[in-house]
Amino acid sequence: MDQPAVIHRARRVVTLDPAFPTAEAVAVRGDRILGVGSVDEMTAAWGALPVDDTFADDVLLPGFVEAHAHSLEGAVWAWNYAGYFPRLGPDGEPRQGCQTFESLIDLLRRLDAELEDPDESLIVWGFDPIYFPGERLAARHLDVVSTTRPICVLHASLHLVTVNTALMEREGFADGTDVEGVPVGGDGRPIGELQEPPAMSLARAEMIALWSALGDPAAIRRFADMARVVGCTTVTELGGARLVKDADVALWADLASTDGFPVRLVPLLNPSRGHTGTPDEIAREVVDLRARSNPKCRFGLVKMVLDGSIQGFTARLNPPGYLPHPDGTERPNGIWLLEPEQFAAWFEAFHRAHVTVHTHVNGDQSVDLLLDTVEAALADHSWFDHRHTAQHTQLTTPSQYRRMAAMGMSANIFSNHIFYWGDQHRAVTVGPDRAARMDACATADREGVRYSIHSDASVTPLGSLHTMWCAVNRVTASGDVLGPDERIPVERALRAVTVDAAHQLRLDHELGTIQAGKLADFVALSDDPHDVDPMTIRDIAVRGTVVGGETHRRGSGAAAELRPHG
Repeated sequence: MDQPAVIHRARRVVTLDPAFPTAEAVAVRGDRILGVGSVDEMTAAWGALPVDDTFADDVLLPGFVEAHAHSLEGAVWAWNYAGYFPRLGPDGEPRQGCQTFESLIDLLRRLDAELEDPDESLIVWGFDPIYFPGERLAARHLDVVSTTRPICVLHASLHLVTVNTALMEREGFADGTDVEGVPVGGDGRPIGELQEPPAMSLARAEMIALWSALGDPAAIRRFADMARVVGCTTVTELGGARLVKDADVALWADLASTDGFPVRLVPLLNPSRGHTGTPDEIAREVVDLRARSNPKCRFGLVKMVLDGSIQGFTARLNPPGYLPHPDGTERPNGIWLLEPEQFAAWFEAFHRAHVTVHTHVNGDQSVDLLLDTVEAALADHSWFDHRHTAQHTQLTTPSQYRRMAAMGMSANIFSNHIFYWGDQHRAVTVGPDRAARMDACATADREGVRYSIHSDASVTPLGSLHTMWCAVNRVTASGDVLGPDERIPVERALRAVTVDAAHQLRLDHELGTIQAGKLADFVALSDDPHDVDPMTIRDIAVRGTVVGGETHRRGSGAAAELRPHG
């Protein structure tokens, strides 16, 4: 529904337009910005429009663009949270999580007692054994809860699960399997950890339940509400959704178009999610999807996944690789989630069709493969504005960033990792030197790579202010500064969650700055991030948002009390 013309007055308008950086007011007609300036200037230019003082005491900025998230953020709350850090649910109620093995077992025992059906699986999510020194979570720990009920613990990274013996027996792999990513113990039998999707799929019923939740309209709406209350006006579903059938596409497009839907959605197609046909045929599918876009839902981009997670030891690393096990034994390298030949075939087809590709690359070895593939594709078919984006890009080196810059690539850097796993990366996964240059925003700046920063929700909570805080301060959960020379200024971090994130989604001509002609998408904050102590950026209150000229006040909806960090 078109909104009437109006002037939004604010304590300050921060436009992120270098030619006109601040103002007092924004004039809006329908879903577009008419102009920026003082109330008197807007009245002189556009007539005696009504003045909306909803955010007169607040600071208006371009709406935050979360360029790497998943709608699982709205779906996983169907199960109980077992993560290490306290976290608020979509109802605003705090979930304390599990800070010890014992608290995890206590939670599972309580939930087991509450389930009436003895065959119903018990699923919890968010746990990560890397926070607990010593023995890693295994089936034998879960077996003390039940030897008959299947139990599945989904790790925070979403790249691993741990299951009990009853589940392995139900699925017929308790004695072994040839599937990659199933570690075994001294007796040669699986220990219960399933690494990455091929192995995780052995927990068949539980994974079906998890992925089916992505098609639940209520979960997508919950995801949108959770994004709104932390100031995001555009959010991605980066490759988790099935976009195979017309009904899959219509689910996203129609839901986003309903009256009052509070964000714009950008679902990316993942060819591994049920797509068949040749690479060229799938590329044509993506191009055809663009016609299904509407103002609130944009299709036409692709996501692929090359490796796993560093904290799960499944990302692909160049030498010297991972730190050894505590007993001194060598850790194996991670897992290729796409065979290099398959990745190259798909990538080249998308590139020829002028489809921007976003590629998950946590480890530096996977970054090398991506860069080699992009270079080969560009040699075969020139495309000046491809915007191919390296996602996560956590261990990317200066030389790799130089190659990215030379080829016109972008990076979406997982800055939240510094807070949530920085201490563990320093002590357990890669050591102090490589941990200090993880998620290296300042290096990307020095080498000339345009980048955004992200939460990867539900891996970490949605919230661009917290993501900015991580990139600006690089403070770990223990309070240490990890890699102080990789900190970036507030202004640069703001661009990384607005216009540069929009650029990666090919939407920067419409989003990311407050300028005449662009979409009227704003976030209202209690303070200007430029003016506060950098350590308090994540504590700035979100007062509300404006999306396409429609105001969404703080305090309404399913997630009204959500905060961006635990």
